[in-house]
Amino acid sequence: TSEARIADVLDPEDIDIYRQLSGGVTSSHILHGSCNTIGGQTQLIKLRWGASAEQLKFSNWDPFIKFALGENVKRSYSQTNNRFPDTRMGVEEVLTDAFTRAREYEKLPAGKRRDLELDALVEILNKKRFITCHSYVQSEITSMMRVAEKFGFSINTFTHILEGYKVADKMKVHGANASTFSDWWAYKMEVVDAIPQNAYLMQKAGLNVAINSDDGEMARRLNQEAAKSVKYTDMSEEDALKMVTLNPAIMLHVANRTGSIKTGKDADLVLWSDNPLSIYARAEKTIVDGIVYF
Repeated sequence: TSEARIADVLDPEDIDIYRQLSGGVTSSHILHGSCNTIGGQTQLIKLRWGASAEQLKFSNWDPFIKFALGENVKRSYSQTNNRFPDTRMGVEEVLTDAFTRAREYEKLPAGKRRDLELDALVEILNKKRFITCHSYVQSEITSMMRVAEKFGFSINTFTHILEGYKVADKMKVHGANASTFSDWWAYKMEVVDAIPQNAYLMQKAGLNVAINSDDGEMARRLNQEAAKSVKYTDMSEEDALKMVTLNPAIMLHVANRTGSIKTGKDADLVLWSDNPLSIYARAEKTIVDGIVYF
């Protein structure tokens, strides 16, 4: 469903925008769900509470797209699954088939019938659109990288990636970023090998690592999620804080504008009542583009 676009369905009145601001969040990368191997086009927004849908959008941003692997895609939970793919091997075939068709489509002469689905895939092949890929198991992470390398592109970010610590060396060579949960596990079969040291081990392997959330409540406590790596490992407080500030800005290609405090960057700032990594810290002011929104 690479022709689908989050940008078309942004809801500027969603109360979660304000709730995220209350937790010190200034920007969010909005993705589709994970039911399709090749999902839709994502949208990075700034949490400008009270703005229009168009005004929420992060300007001049490299376009991204959502991919997904694993149980969600092959419908492990469905009792009446009647669609392809329903195995991890089938997922790889979906990817190979799609990019083969995209290459053939790209070679068609001018005046060809537009295919919005394939247009987005051609952008990936030409490194004009970047993939953020829902993933868990080491074998499928490796498989996804091999498919990408076969077609001459790379995976920008593996999200969730709870077995990332097993293949961090391969990801480093490939050039992928990692955006992971801090300590979610045991909620389905493919996360039974998740460990709370995952983020730390990937960072030690040289990866750019962020802490992510796909839950409205967790998303406004990202400072505490980052702090868990200090609790579980000997990660420094500075490195932990980077996982919810500068590191995600780097993987979203906007580090020249946000993610740290520096002259010339957007004034996206949070004033905390305590050490941001403390369980007692509250966001007293959340500032986006120099405007106090919370």
